[in-house]
Amino acid sequence: MTAHNAKNERIKRRYFAFLKEAKRHNEATVDATAMALARFEAHGRFRDFKTFHYEQAIAFKNKLAEQTSRRTGERLSKATSHATLGHLKRFFVWLAGQPGYRSLRYSDAEYFNLSDKDTRVATARREKSCPTLEQVKHVISAMPHRSEVEKRNRALVAFTLLTGARDSAIASLKLKHIDLTSDRVDQDAREVNTKNSKTFATYFFPVGDNIREIVVDWISYLVEQKLWGPDDPLFPATHTVVGASHLFQVIGIKREHWRTASPIRAIFRQAFEGVGLPYFNPHSLRKTLVTLGQTRCKTPEAFKAWSQNIGHENVMTTFTSYGAVQASRQAEIIRDLSNPTDSHVPLAQEIIAGVVRELRGFNSRS
Repeated sequence: MTAHNAKNERIKRRYFAFLKEAKRHNEATVDATAMALARFEAHGRFRDFKTFHYEQAIAFKNKLAEQTSRRTGERLSKATSHATLGHLKRFFVWLAGQPGYRSLRYSDAEYFNLSDKDTRVATARREKSCPTLEQVKHVISAMPHRSEVEKRNRALVAFTLLTGARDSAIASLKLKHIDLTSDRVDQDAREVNTKNSKTFATYFFPVGDNIREIVVDWISYLVEQKLWGPDDPLFPATHTVVGASHLFQVIGIKREHWRTASPIRAIFRQAFEGVGLPYFNPHSLRKTLVTLGQTRCKTPEAFKAWSQNIGHENVMTTFTSYGAVQASRQAEIIRDLSNPTDSHVPLAQEIIAGVVRELRGFNSRS
């Protein structure tokens, strides 16, 4: 059976270039689009895209609803279906405007839409769990730190809490990006793998002097004992060799960056599960810090600074993506507000005014 269509491959290549160069999407988005198109083509037995008709979209949508995940064996989630169909819809809208494909109708792409009910299920925001500040500190205090690999691992978890940096950025940071005089991390997109290649400065969050000391001690170890320089990695890769028993064994660290953030996530898994806690990935500590900011920040300006420190240009991103109040804290706040004081009134008005200003600025940029 035919496993590809040459004409389709050529037009897909043009679309992928359009996504990357014109729409400025990253490789992950291009890969997800390629996967969605591959699914659609396989379902239609690799028919030429020129023959596309809305009935094909309906048939594929129905088939997708019946498919199961290879990983879990369960039905594909509404979110997965919504994302897959969204990629296909955008492709066929683009395709209808290309030379040789203008017989296609833009409106036929609308048949890739899920129902309103399924769309609400797919796009609903759900509360993401995160460790408490006390849990993270407990994990860090329990981590061994005798060997240089153990010291690195403990400092890595402490640094994640101290800065809220993403794991991809942590894997690419160099010693020169850390300024201990001003407690600042320069996330320079020219050298640091930041989200959307954004450059910004992060100042150490107030999570405890002991957390900062662990990071400072690690940097001192690299500079004073290992004699590493500014261009060397802050958290270097593990150095493994083949031992006398012909098995790989760890002998320390090497002056190289990790190629991916996977080893960082493995360190987090081992650290949390080592003290009997469920695994929380590095990204979850960003929500831990936002939760802390919600209790520490008493004015809109303070929370705006906290938001910028985590890398968000717009405070609404922090509110909508990380700022959901946990159920236990929600109950505590409501109980506290049942006995209002005079101080609640001006503060509430100030916060509302600040949010309104942010919304106006966000809408004007949209």
